[in-house]
This record gives sequence, structure tokens and C-alpha cells, in this order.
Amino acid sequence: MKKILDVKLIALDLDDTLLNDDRQISDRNAEVLRECVENGIYVVLCSGRAEDAILPFVRRLEIAGREEGRFIIAINGSSIFDLHKRQQIFCKKVESDILTRTDEIAEAHGLKSEVYTPDTIFYSEENEWTRLDVEMCGLKGQKVENYKEFIRQGFTKMLVPGDPGKLQQIQKELREEFGERAVIFTSKPYFLEILPPECGKGEAVSWLSEKLGIGIEKTMGFGDSMNDESMIRMTGYGVAMKNGLPEIKNIADFVTDNDNNNDGIADFLRKHVL
Repeated sequence: MKKILDVKLIALDLDDTLLNDDRQISDRNAEVLRECVENGIYVVLCSGRAEDAILPFVRRLEIAGREEGRFIIAINGSSIFDLHKRQQIFCKKVESDILTRTDEIAEAHGLKSEVYTPDTIFYSEENEWTRLDVEMCGLKGQKVENYKEFIRQGFTKMLVPGDPGKLQQIQKELREEFGERAVIFTSKPYFLEILPPECGKGEAVSWLSEKLGIGIEKTMGFGDSMNDESMIRMTGYGVAMKNGLPEIKNIADFVTDNDNNNDGIADFLRKHVL
């Protein structure tokens, strides 16, 4: 008989994890996650997206009205939002000099940067990459006239979208210049993200679980990509998707039997948790 895992909080990445390739939550995944909530397990969507871009998926699950469905983790762990209080309860920002310097380096490579608030993506000019990001995130996009001055106030996240080959070079330069002052990685081959230090999905899950009085050993994290690395590593049960990167599978405690297009999460939870 297979052992049922003792889990009190489940954190779930969205793209290529809970969402299928059409960026939808399947009926079966939604049903099983609602069942988890009804059994007293916190279900926390944990995404690189901003808060307002996560809300449609919370509504799809129909869990926000329950205590166990009240929290979301946004901007790859830089922000935690309480839907019942309608307020941010945790926030970290990238230092202004890092934002301005990243923008300079991006421009030297012919690319533009963007910064985020819970409902808007701000940029100096609209282009094919900003339009792609706005479409994928479901947020408003807004051009800022004095962008270089605007970003000096600090933001939870800066993104440099563009050609993957250029982004690899920019990532190398930024990591060499900033060291541990910022977390820098590609969430998708064409999206380079710059986040606050000591701040990731795993750190956010750890902070929230401590706030709720849940031991980190009773948390579970589902993910597929490098922005899920700390969540897979730090949660009590790190679960990589079958379609996940080899690096993520290598550090996970489990790998789902099915991928994101075939209810991998629902099947795993039915087998190991419910």
C-alpha cells in the first residue's frame, strides 16, 4: 500500500505545470485542487506573473473564498498577496541602481527592459517583445516617457525580453557585475528576469508556511523550470513535472507520471496526497 504524504500546503507554478499548452487549467486538475482545499490543505498559486495576472486562475479554481485558498505568490516570490485582506503581506524590491544599470546593458545589446506592478507592465517603448509579454501575462501595458527616472523608485521585478542568444550574454554580464545583489535567470528562453536577492518561490513558500504555523516539511511544490528551482529544493516534497527541465527533475523528490497536458498534477495528488 502506497504511503499517503502528510501535506498541509501545496504551491503550484502555472505555465507548463498547472496550465496546459493552451494556458488553461483542466477540469480534472481544478476538481482535485478543490478537493485538497476541502480537506484543509492550502493551495497557493506561485507564479512569475504579477498578482492581477494570477487572479483569473484563482477564480477558475473557485477557492478564493476559503481560508485555504486566500494566498497567492507573485513575481517569482517577490510578493505574497492575501486575497481576503486585499493587500500585499510580503514584498521585496530590486535596488534602483541595479534596475538602471540593467536597462543600460540591455540597451547596449539593442534590447529594452520592463518593470512590473501588480496590474501593469511599464516600458520605454512598445515593441514585439513587450506585446508578447503583455499578451502572455494578461496585464495592462503602459509606455512611460521618462522611463529611466521612473525605474529609480525600485520594483519587485525587471524583465528583459528578447532574442535568446543576446539574453544569455546579458545574463552573464549581469551576474558578473551584481553577484548576489540580485537573482538573475531566464524563465523562458526569451525572458530574462532580475529579482531581489534571497528571494524566490521557495523562500516565499517558506515565509508563508511559517506565518501559517505549517512546518516546511509539510509543504509540496510543483514546477518545471529554473524559476521553480528554490521551490522544488526547499519544500518538503518537491515535485517536477514530466515535461520539466532535466535540472529540475534531478533535484526533485518526485516526478509526475503525466505531463502538463495530461493532468499530471491531478494524478499525482490522487496517488500520493488524497
